Amino acid sequence: MDTSALARTGRFRAERAARGSVTEGAARAGLAARGVIYLLVGALALQIAFGNTREQADRGGALEELSHKPFGAVLLWALGIGLVGMALWRLSEALFGSVGEDGRSARKRLLATVRFAFYVFVAYSVLSFAATRNQSGGGSSDQQSRDATSRALEVPAGQWLVGAAGIAVVVAGGWIAVRAVLRKYHDELRLGQMSRRARQLVDVTGVVGGVARGLVFAVAGVFAVRAAIDYESDRAKGLDDTLRTFADTPLGPWLLACVAAGLVLFGVFSFAMARWQRV
Repeated sequence: MDTSALARTGRFRAERAARGSVTEGAARAGLAARGVIYLLVGALALQIAFGNTREQADRGGALEELSHKPFGAVLLWALGIGLVGMALWRLSEALFGSVGEDGRSARKRLLATVRFAFYVFVAYSVLSFAATRNQSGGGSSDQQSRDATSRALEVPAGQWLVGAAGIAVVVAGGWIAVRAVLRKYHDELRLGQMSRRARQLVDVTGVVGGVARGLVFAVAGVFAVRAAIDYESDRAKGLDDTLRTFADTPLGPWLLACVAAGLVLFGVFSFAMARWQRV
């Protein structure tokens, strides 16, 4: 074989390995950053359940809480950079496909594109907060939801758009919960490198945390549908208001406490995925 061809092949393999290492590092940093946010949101929701805080149980409240910790500024920048890594990982999946047999399918690439757009927004809001400290992570999630709903309702067929978006969120919440119960995340794990205890930890946190996360999504979607039907943007709720509604049920704050504990477990699950996720 031609020496130059061998050199080109070697160069290509080296570049591909380098890209793979960068993508893997970005993915693991992003999953760890996601874990931090869910841990903080879940902890804040637990405090709300027992009346121990007035902080918002959403991303803004989590960033505010983190900023008051020792080395808060460093932690905020690290969190934002980690989320940039998550966005880059999802972009690479959209462009080149993800792991698994159907990793290059149009459905998987479209899902990766949506996730990329979402994490670009989240990373931007976190980095903006780290740089200015004068916004709560892009503002209250409740106000953001009401503002977005109000703008959507003003456009032609706005009610239908908001209703369709709400139904999509409800379906996404159900999809998240069902996948968690079926333990579909096993397809993305390096199971051969995990001990029996590690698998048990992942299953407990993945199932309970995934169901809690899916439930929160589904309830938020229901409020969006209600806002569309009533043509009232105030009916829409962000993460904080959605979580607080669990305390208004007949089960009282205990249901909120259970959901909050589930979000904390999802944070732990995200750390486990950062360790054993196949990238």
